[in-house]
Amino acid sequence: MNLIHGMLGILACQLAGEAIVQLAGIPVPGPVIGLVLLFAFLLWYGEPPPALRRVSDTLLDYLALLFVPTGVGLMVHFPLIARDWLAIGVALVISTAVTLAATMLALRAMLALRSRRDG
Repeated sequence: MNLIHGMLGILACQLAGEAIVQLAGIPVPGPVIGLVLLFAFLLWYGEPPPALRRVSDTLLDYLALLFVPTGVGLMVHFPLIARDWLAIGVALVISTAVTLAATMLALRAMLALRSRRDG
């Protein structure tokens, strides 16, 4: 029964996120808002409830299965990838660099905020 309660909690957060997006017209996917709601709940609660911990552990055990469709897509569309490998490679390198830079700047800002708050 705990597994069902944990899954219902996750689905409730996703449903709430979808409802917020539909009602407010926010240009953000509903599941992203649902994750923010789940994160806020976890911050408020302090730790994952046992049911949510059990569901998340089960989902993480099977996470590798989610990569199977990606691998199949790569094999099916290999001629397209082979034709446009340079553009794909450049896009991957640039997007990775931008992500790393944004993460670094966010971490720097958070550390500065934390040091101001503590000191």
